[in-house]
Amino acid sequence: MDRLIRCITKSGGLMASAADTTYLTATAQQIHGLHAVGTAALGRLLAAASLMGAEMKEEGSTIQLKVDGGGPLGAVVAIADNHGDCRGMVAHPEVELPLKPNGKLDVGGAVGRDGLLGVMRDRGSGTPYTGQVRLVSGEIAEDIASYFAISEQIPTVCALGVLVGKEDPSQLLSGGLLIQVMPGASEEEVDRLAENVKRLPQVTTMLAQGMTIEEMVAKALEGLPFTQLASMPIAYTCTCSRERVERAFSSLSPDEIRSLADENGYAEARCQYCGRTYRFSKEELETLAVRVETRRQKN
Repeated sequence: MDRLIRCITKSGGLMASAADTTYLTATAQQIHGLHAVGTAALGRLLAAASLMGAEMKEEGSTIQLKVDGGGPLGAVVAIADNHGDCRGMVAHPEVELPLKPNGKLDVGGAVGRDGLLGVMRDRGSGTPYTGQVRLVSGEIAEDIASYFAISEQIPTVCALGVLVGKEDPSQLLSGGLLIQVMPGASEEEVDRLAENVKRLPQVTTMLAQGMTIEEMVAKALEGLPFTQLASMPIAYTCTCSRERVERAFSSLSPDEIRSLADENGYAEARCQYCGRTYRFSKEELETLAVRVETRRQKN
C-alpha cells in the first residue's frame, strides 16, 4: 500500500512531505496502457499532486495539475484530494522516445518545454484558485518548484522519481519529496537544508535501497529535528459515477440527448481517468430528455 507523511521541523521553519506512490503509478500504467516515458511523466505528476493535495485542510478540496509543454505526450493531468488520493491521464499514452545519452528516460522531451504548468485548487466553496507558470524543463519536479517560487513565493525543494524496468516496464518504483521553507525560517536552517539537498540521493535510489519515507525525510532534514504530523494511505482513485455522467448529459438540449444513441440504440461514455464505461439505452436517454424538457419548462 502506498503512503504519504507530513512533517514539520521543531522550529516550524520547514515543512516536509514524502510519499511512496509505486502502486498508484502502476495502476495508472495499467489503466492507460502507458509506455515507459508516459509512466514516468504521469507518475511524477501524480506524486506531486498527492503531496500538494494532502496539504489542503478543507475536507472535499482538490488540486489539479496540468502540464502541456507541446511535446508528443500532449497534456498530462493529475488530480488529488486532501487525503492524497489521486487520478490522472495522458493525452497520448502510446508515445515512446529513445533514452537520453545517460540512459535515462527523456521525460522533458516527451512533455515538451514550450508551455505551461497550470495549478487549480478547489476548496469546495467559492471560486477555485488558479495559477500558472512557464515550464522550466518539462521534467515536472523543477516545474513544481518554479510554480511555488513564482506563484506562491514559497522556496521549495521538490524531488520526484519514477524508475521503470527496462526489461519489464511493469516493474517500477515511484515516489516524491516536497520541502518548503516557511516564513520565519532561520538562515541556519535554510543553509543546512541546502547542504543536505546537495547530498540527497534520487527518490527512486532511496526507495530501491529499501528506505522508508520516514527515512527519506530524515535524510533530507538531517541535523534539523522534526515531528511527524500525519501519515496516510494513498491510492489511485476515481470519482466518476453514472450519476455524474447523467448530470453531464443533462447539460445538453433534449434533442441532443436523444441523438446520443448509436445505430444499436445505446450511448456510451468512457471516463478518461479510470477507463470505466457507462452505457445508456435509448429508453434511458428518452427518460432523461423528458426530464430535462420538464425542468426547463418549469424554469
